[in-house]
Amino acid sequence: GVRIGAQVSYRDLAGFGRRFIDVSSEDLTADVMYQIGALSALAGAAGSSLSYVKPHGALYNSIVTNRQQAHAVAEAVHAVDPGLPVLGLAGSVFFSAAQALGLTTVPEAFADRAYRPDGQLVSRRERNAVLHDVDEIADRVVSMVTAGRVTAVDGSTIPITVKSVCVHGDSPGAVQIATAVRKRLLADGVGLAPFS
Repeated sequence: GVRIGAQVSYRDLAGFGRRFIDVSSEDLTADVMYQIGALSALAGAAGSSLSYVKPHGALYNSIVTNRQQAHAVAEAVHAVDPGLPVLGLAGSVFFSAAQALGLTTVPEAFADRAYRPDGQLVSRRERNAVLHDVDEIADRVVSMVTAGRVTAVDGSTIPITVKSVCVHGDSPGAVQIATAVRKRLLADGVGLAPFS
C-alpha cells in the first residue's frame, strides 16, 4: 500500500528546500504547520490521509543539531496531529524534541547518500555525496538494516539505526535502486512492513 507523508521544508521554492534559512522559531513552526495542514487537506479531498511527517533537505540536516529549529518542527507536528510519526536521523536533537512531546520517531537511513564519520549526510555540494551504483547501494542497505553499520566516506564503519530506508525519487536510476534494495533485503530474509 501507499502511504502519504508531508515532506516539510524551509520556505525555499527556488532552492528546492536545500538551502539553510535562519528563521525564527515562530515562523518555522507556522510554516511547517501550514505545509502539513495543506497536504492533509489535499489528501482528505482525495479520500486519503497523512501517515507521517519527514523534514526535507537543509531543514532535515539542520535539525540534527540545531535545537531551536528542531523544537520548532516538533512543536508544529504536535500541534497539527500528535499521532503523526516523524522521520529523521536517530540520535538527533529533533528526535529528542519530538520524543519529549510524545511523538513517535522513525529512524531512517538513506540508500543513495554518503555518510560522514559523525553519522550525518555528506553535503550534496561535495563530490560523491549521491551514490549511483545499484549493487553497491543494495549492499550498503543490507548492511545498514541487518548489521546496523554503514561505511562512511573516510572508510570508517559507523553505527546506524534504521526503521525506514529512503531512496530519492529524483536520483537517476531511482526505480532500479529501489527495486534492487527491496530484492536484496527480501533475499536476506528481512521482513518489509510499513512503519505507519
